Amino acid sequence: MNYVFHLMVYLSIYTILALSLNLIVGYMGRLNLAHAGFVAVGAYAYSIANVALNWTFLPAMLLAIACAVLLSLMLSLPSWRFRDDFFIMITLAVQALIYGVIHNWSSADAAIGSWQNLTNGSYGIAGISKPNIAGITFDTPGLLFVLSGVIAALCVATIFLLTRSPWGRLLTCARDDELALRGLGKGLRTLKVQAFALSCGFAAIGGVLLASHITFVDSTFASLDESILLISMLCVGGMGNFRGPVVGALLLLLLQDVLIPEVLRIAPPFFQADAANYNLLAYGLLLIFIVHFRPQGIAGEYRME
Repeated sequence: MNYVFHLMVYLSIYTILALSLNLIVGYMGRLNLAHAGFVAVGAYAYSIANVALNWTFLPAMLLAIACAVLLSLMLSLPSWRFRDDFFIMITLAVQALIYGVIHNWSSADAAIGSWQNLTNGSYGIAGISKPNIAGITFDTPGLLFVLSGVIAALCVATIFLLTRSPWGRLLTCARDDELALRGLGKGLRTLKVQAFALSCGFAAIGGVLLASHITFVDSTFASLDESILLISMLCVGGMGNFRGPVVGALLLLLLQDVLIPEVLRIAPPFFQADAANYNLLAYGLLLIFIVHFRPQGIAGEYRME
């Protein structure tokens, strides 16, 4: 049962992350390769506040959101007039910058969280305490699932209301016809700053939940592989609507953590001897199959060209 709770915690986290990325990729039509970087910003801000400053869960989470929203300006302001390949290159540069800062900001002689050793470099930050709210410590898989599920439900409801609002329709207008958006008297720069601030803020919440669940963070949180995983969830589930990212997150987690490992477990010993590589091979082939026969995603409405 603990394993089921563990999977449900991850499903809650990746649902938040996929939906937050969908605001930029699906609704605004900009392919963002830097999303994992902002997940890492939220995770590290929370971890530093928790480990170095002894902050409790809620204040540390608010700090993480504020840091991610502030850093989102680094991506949204210089790139507001770009799209397609130019925008992708900017997001890739921001992703590499965040990863490089996290991976290298360390000093062996300084305390974790200090200016000389803010992220502890490649060693990461360990000893993150389990969430504590109003005297309740969420230190079991079941309690962590309750916490992550409640936070995920609040995030899902907020994103749902945002995408169904006039502001959400402006996002799709920016994706489909920027001239029409300007004709309505709406500024693309302001809209993009708002969209990135919201997307990165929700990404930080996912990073906080991930850090508090694992109780350890390192630079792999900000790797390009994590960004590609989130984009894969959108490609498989579909983008440009609300249900696609949820379907993609559920399907990829089931494939990667349940279905493929269970099939390999009952496979002949020849396959079990190299199960990790066969897992990746089967995972990749299934992704190719889904994307080939359903290019807009299983539940999608918009296809990234």
